[in-house]
Amino acid sequence: MIVSPSMLSADFANIQRDVEMLNSSDADWIHIDIMDGSFVPNISFGLPVCEAIAKHAKKPLDVHLMIVEPDKYIEAFKKAGAAHISVHIEACTHLHRTIQLIKSVGCKAGVALNPHTPVHLLEEIISDLDLVILMSVNPGFGAQKFIEASLSKTTKLKELIIAKNAKTLIEIDGGVNLETGKKLKDAGADALVAGNFVFSSQSPTDVIKLLKKV
Repeated sequence: MIVSPSMLSADFANIQRDVEMLNSSDADWIHIDIMDGSFVPNISFGLPVCEAIAKHAKKPLDVHLMIVEPDKYIEAFKKAGAAHISVHIEACTHLHRTIQLIKSVGCKAGVALNPHTPVHLLEEIISDLDLVILMSVNPGFGAQKFIEASLSKTTKLKELIIAKNAKTLIEIDGGVNLETGKKLKDAGADALVAGNFVFSSQSPTDVIKLLKKV
């Protein structure tokens, strides 16, 4: 299992310390939630903080843009250190164009779906995607309860990927712990985003190790 701890739950006053902890852990990626207060009802951090994290990170930055008009910022986030850039299907009028733009700057391209958005909307583009983020909570805030319908949604997405003979990874974001992580793996998930579950624990590195083994 790929584990991508979310910096949204890190100690913002000690970001370098927390990034170095993730560097020394079994984490595969470092998840960065960019929120604009418009697409989601919260503001997290933007380009300067992404750049600051990139200075210390030794793992790929998994950047999740929860913003309107993401096309305006693709190149800037690549320059800020992003290895993957995921945009929300609900925020993109011309999704194929946005995905091509992400790839053109040299990043892995992903699409995120809110809990209410059905996976069949990806049917025509799934083969162009490196990853799909399924939101298993409503986006905007950490430490929310896992939405159980995300399990069947993960299975449907896996079936679509197989039917299209695609190599797309399924990443789940929200309410991830050891219990939900095991269920998600069984449903077909490849990657787990965990924020509060990792950073609020006594030993984040041990929790990451356990998530890897779900």
